[in-house]
Amino acid sequence: MKADELRRSFISCFERQGHKHLPSGPLVPADDPTLMFTNAGMVQFKGIFTGETERPSPPRAVTSQKCLRVSGKHNDLEEVGRTARHHTFFEMLGNFSFGDYFKRDAIDFAWEWVTGDLGLEPDRLWATVHHDDDDAFKLWLKRTSIPESRIRRMGDKDNFWQMGDTGPCGPCSELHYDLRTDRDDRITDAQFEAAGEADAIIEFWNLVFMQFDRAPDGTDTPLPAPSIDTGAGLERIAALLQGVGTNYHTDLFLPIIEAAEEGLGIEYSRAPEDWEEGVAFRVLADHARAVAFLLADGVFPSNEKRGYVLRRILRRAVRHYWLLGRRDPLLHDLVGVVADRMSATFPELEARREHLLSTTRAEEELFLSTIEGGMREIDRAMPEGGSGTVAGDVAFKLKDTYGIPEDLTGLIARERGYDVDWRGFNEALEAQRTRSRSVVELKGGVTAGAGFGGDLTVIPSSGDAKQEFVGYSDLEIETDCRRWSGDGQHAFLLERNPFYPESGGQVSDTGRVVGDGWAVDISTVLDADGRTVVAGSLAEGSLLEADSVVEDYVSAQVDPSRRETERNHTATHLLHAALRNRLGEHVQQAGSLVAPDRLRFDFSHRGPLTPEERADIEADVTEAILGNHDVDASERGYDEAIAAGAMALFGEKYGDIVRVIEVPGLSLELCGGTHVRTTGQIGTFRIVSETGVAAGIRRVEAVTGQGAYRRELERDRLLTELAVRLRCQPADLAARMDRLLEERDALAEEVRGRRGDAAEQQLETLLAGTGATGAADANGARFVSGRLEVPAGTDLGVLGDRLRGGMGSGAAVVHVVFPDEDRHAFISVVSDDLIRLGVKAGDLVRVSSRATGSGGGGGARFAQGGVGDPSRTEDGLGAARAWASERVPALAGG
Repeated sequence: MKADELRRSFISCFERQGHKHLPSGPLVPADDPTLMFTNAGMVQFKGIFTGETERPSPPRAVTSQKCLRVSGKHNDLEEVGRTARHHTFFEMLGNFSFGDYFKRDAIDFAWEWVTGDLGLEPDRLWATVHHDDDDAFKLWLKRTSIPESRIRRMGDKDNFWQMGDTGPCGPCSELHYDLRTDRDDRITDAQFEAAGEADAIIEFWNLVFMQFDRAPDGTDTPLPAPSIDTGAGLERIAALLQGVGTNYHTDLFLPIIEAAEEGLGIEYSRAPEDWEEGVAFRVLADHARAVAFLLADGVFPSNEKRGYVLRRILRRAVRHYWLLGRRDPLLHDLVGVVADRMSATFPELEARREHLLSTTRAEEELFLSTIEGGMREIDRAMPEGGSGTVAGDVAFKLKDTYGIPEDLTGLIARERGYDVDWRGFNEALEAQRTRSRSVVELKGGVTAGAGFGGDLTVIPSSGDAKQEFVGYSDLEIETDCRRWSGDGQHAFLLERNPFYPESGGQVSDTGRVVGDGWAVDISTVLDADGRTVVAGSLAEGSLLEADSVVEDYVSAQVDPSRRETERNHTATHLLHAALRNRLGEHVQQAGSLVAPDRLRFDFSHRGPLTPEERADIEADVTEAILGNHDVDASERGYDEAIAAGAMALFGEKYGDIVRVIEVPGLSLELCGGTHVRTTGQIGTFRIVSETGVAAGIRRVEAVTGQGAYRRELERDRLLTELAVRLRCQPADLAARMDRLLEERDALAEEVRGRRGDAAEQQLETLLAGTGATGAADANGARFVSGRLEVPAGTDLGVLGDRLRGGMGSGAAVVHVVFPDEDRHAFISVVSDDLIRLGVKAGDLVRVSSRATGSGGGGGARFAQGGVGDPSRTEDGLGAARAWASERVPALAGG
């Protein structure tokens, strides 16, 4: 049975049992800070299990869930490719009961699918239960044909399941399939476990009886209603049904391995005795799947969090094919195979195909550009056949300078028999973080970056303080507040706060807080324990410095000019929509800056925008502005907003209620920032620049409103000034410039011709030996040295041929000058008879270049090199003559 058929069989079986087929959740779990990636089928249902989310109708579901296990409790990365069944990315088939059926039906349903739909032999099936779970033990014994001898009681390690350190959990019961030819039920628990480790008895389905919610302190609280969460590994069951012994030889992986064979020009052997030699192929197949699905779900390679995990996986793959001799990108081809094979089930792979391939290839090229140096550094730190400990600072240098992730360094170290000083590595890493991050510790348990007012030292954490943000509608209000002072700064916790703190790319507001006889200019707005604190220095009057809290009544005033950010923020939403409309849905926001005078928007895309794309995108945003559409802000339930198509930033955490900014028909995004009321208030939009900022990340910088108006005024002033200087009308500037360029090119060609004629004359003089540093006769052989000025574009190889052809027996080193380009070079030629005496052009030019602080080289007949310091060229020519005359004394003459 093929994997696609197996997946359909599972879903169909449980649909017959009243389960609703739901799509896979994303690999990045929504609103769950306890997980980096979805690692099990039940993740998308966590809120239902805990009672935080209403139970669906019907209260039964079946899914095939995308999962990734590369971090935390469930981390299989190191085992990938080495064992038969460990993977980073895999599919988890699961059926779920949300307070509906429990153990009996879960066991009945499992038995029906396994022995009925799949036709697995009952005599080969084993069940394990938690050692305290008498109910499950009895149910397996009574409702199936499994005898007591094949039902094993196991401990917490094997038969108690939890998603993470906290959250839903409970005892579980696992199904195993016996592949042994000489089966014997009368084995000890230790022998049973050993058979499992040897892949002789395969665990393939875990039925979790979800009963508890585990708190951070380890306390288990009963869930509102006992539920069922099962997980059957698609890859493992496919291996069982296809009779191949390992997941990697199923139809899920073999097409990728075959593509790797073609790309590497190396055959992959399925023979058991060749297992170790095939590790790289299996790693490539596994990692191609993980990379494809992570990119399709919006994770982008970076040096932080999920992006760093993706980059680690990708670079592990590159390292494996690099060691097999491949020096060009390969993984992107394998990612393409994944998209081809799996997009029917997961259409996001095809929808974002171009993004998957281009991003993977760019990351490969980036790492390939540094891996050569990194491997040389590794060879120096841990040479083959050695032993010892790699210093922590060396391991850190591999990461920081060459991009070798620490887990890859650890893997290579283990392969070569070395340990790594990870404590020293972490110390070096922390030292770098300290250098790059200045942190101010604020009294009362609040911490803020130094950019939030470096001298502010007194902000007590006051748990009972209430606060309401009113800055969406009001820029000047009167309010009660709490005030603290210290070190020349004054801080306020406003009961009604109009100041927007830096968030979502939008910069903080500034303004004033005015009291009775005093005013403070607000320059700092920061988040402190979930509330906004504003701070600044005294502008008028006087205030007592005091560490204690002072209750006060003040006027809080946001600087209106600072709220030019609203134009730029709404413009980023329109820009985002235009980019996706023109470039494709692979475009995802990767960062932004919304300031009063400009906006910056980073997005995922390969390659620069064409002039046509840039013009179209600018036109789309301008059309949206001129349409003067309403900009609607509303609060909705998160699920409702996402279902309506709202864009959410990957990796961001949202509450149950979210703020949605909508430009009807154009843009719908989750956003807490401040915006204009209609798009017409943006006024004008002009793209200033479009550049690349990282592999696969482009950046658009733009201006709106007053900023765009001032930019256009400056451009008009510049065009007028140019027109005056060139004595024409602004409309005729292009034609005038074309004529001037034509005249310049004609003059340059005339100059090059004259310089070419002069160079010919110089060469004749040099060969005739009449120049001050020309040729010198020496018993039939000559050493020619001197200087030639040549026009730009002169082919040094052709010049060398002419020099060698006119020289006869001898050697020459010539200083070549390109006056048009202020460039210098050495060329050297040697006749065949002197080559036989040990004089070679490459050696001669190397000696002359080195004397000026540069380098060069080449063949025996012709070579060229650089000139480090042009004032030392005579030293270079003299050094070359001295070197040649040591080997052929006759060349010392002249």
